[in-house]
Amino acid sequence: ALEGALESLYSNYKKSFDRWEAARSDDDNSTPPVFIVVCNNTNVSNLVYQYIAGYDKPQPDGTTKPAPGKFGLFSNVKDGNWLDRPYTILVDSQQLESGDAMSDEFKKIAVREIDEFKQEYRKRFPDRDVEKIDDADLLREVMNTVGKPGKLGGDIRCVVSVSMLTEGWDANTVTHILGVRAFGTQLLCEQVVGRGLRRKSYAVNEQGMFEPEYAEVYGVPFSFIPTAGAQGDPPPERKHTWVHTLEEREGLKVTFPRVLGYRYEFPQRKLSAKFTKASEMTIPSIALPTWTDISGVVGLAERHNLDWYRVQRMQKVEFEIAKTALERYFKMQAETNQAELPGAVVGEPLTNGNAREFVDATLFPQVLSITKDWIKSSLKCEDDTYPQLLLISEFRDTAADKIYQAILSDVVGEQRILPRMFDYDPIGGTGHIDFNTIRPTYRTTKSHISHVVCDTDSWEQKMAQVLEEMPEVVSYVKNDHLGFAIPYTYAGKEHSYYPDFIARVRRKDGSLLNLIIEVSGESLEEKAMKVAMARDAWIPAVNNAGSFGAWGIIEVTNPAKAAIIYE
Repeated sequence: ALEGALESLYSNYKKSFDRWEAARSDDDNSTPPVFIVVCNNTNVSNLVYQYIAGYDKPQPDGTTKPAPGKFGLFSNVKDGNWLDRPYTILVDSQQLESGDAMSDEFKKIAVREIDEFKQEYRKRFPDRDVEKIDDADLLREVMNTVGKPGKLGGDIRCVVSVSMLTEGWDANTVTHILGVRAFGTQLLCEQVVGRGLRRKSYAVNEQGMFEPEYAEVYGVPFSFIPTAGAQGDPPPERKHTWVHTLEEREGLKVTFPRVLGYRYEFPQRKLSAKFTKASEMTIPSIALPTWTDISGVVGLAERHNLDWYRVQRMQKVEFEIAKTALERYFKMQAETNQAELPGAVVGEPLTNGNAREFVDATLFPQVLSITKDWIKSSLKCEDDTYPQLLLISEFRDTAADKIYQAILSDVVGEQRILPRMFDYDPIGGTGHIDFNTIRPTYRTTKSHISHVVCDTDSWEQKMAQVLEEMPEVVSYVKNDHLGFAIPYTYAGKEHSYYPDFIARVRRKDGSLLNLIIEVSGESLEEKAMKVAMARDAWIPAVNNAGSFGAWGIIEVTNPAKAAIIYE
């Protein structure tokens, strides 16, 4: 849904950009139209930013290579290199407006654009010492000069923002706004929509009137004349606890692989596929809006669409699906230096040697041929949908999965399970936790995180107490706001299982074991199935990868009598 909205709104932005560019003259110092994406937190905004602007993609040899963003006008990567002057910026409005120093988490994300703007600052103001300017002040200057010719933010085309953009933000070139968050109050809706209400030109036409100007807004509910009934007394304030990463406990950090799914290593090199009823896929018309009507209370109405997809050649569609299937499922392992491995801790033994995965490109022609056969035999399109919509990520991923399963069903011989990792952020951890909670908490001493957040009145607290007291436990963390999920299938549908704790345990031979701990009360079929899936798929897949340390899982039925048994 998000990809469809981005594509649709960007297609309209491109028309606005082309009109602006066509109307420019040699003495015109106007700035381009601006596209804003408003997100709810730094994690979401960072992923959206990388999707739009580009990111450093890990390579098989341990280096990284700039990967371009999805949209040409917003991409900060061109011809395999980062642009000296970015078109898209990521700003955390809440932090910038607070006047406080930026968090280390946001600095880490924004380090590239901060450096780029420092270089730009040196060119524009050679007599000033840029090193004396605070990073937050520099980004604040960029944000506040968006749409202003000759300023640091003058060339910005896209702003990916966390939280609202300040009411005093007076950029008058905003033409497109996408809200990727829930809006709890009408005021927040008005504030976001207000970013697009400042006029760009106050020149009058032949009739002495202003020409109408429009902003295209997606995802922001807005009442023109809101009304509300009277409300009673507000509820009493509830106690909040600040749960956060403690930098002084860096040695207690817990990391984990972010597994998207599973794949199997094939014993054979010649691939074939067996297409069955399960191989079939339908692109339903209800799954994705192919056009969007947009209009204000008065004035111009317009239809946005995804016609960019309809004109794509089927050769491109086949290539992209085969490429996705290859990158997801057809990889090989090579020995490498342990210090280079993502998530590996130097000095700690790995269970299955040191290995790095890379795509087995020699199999691409076979996968491409099977993809063409699958499209002809197993793909169906409903109503106004068409095969080119397979270029949408969700459809493309489903198609790649169907093709892989068809190949897998025709494989003879032993198959070794391995994990499929997230592309953008393959290693998760405790390094950037920062939130408030009204739930009960337990203060920690052996965790990188300040508190354990409790869902009940007793068992999480008791489990935390046991982990704190066990000498074998080096560190631990409650899986809250970590994003640690184990993918599994139940009743034919894909789900995510969120275990309760991760503990780093020192074994008798001195090595470390990453132990997943699930605290179970009553016996439930689905809970048992989740734990079994973690034990039978996630654990062997991660351990077979050989680059994330040793992992195990244990189920505890009574925290008060918990005694973690391990080899």
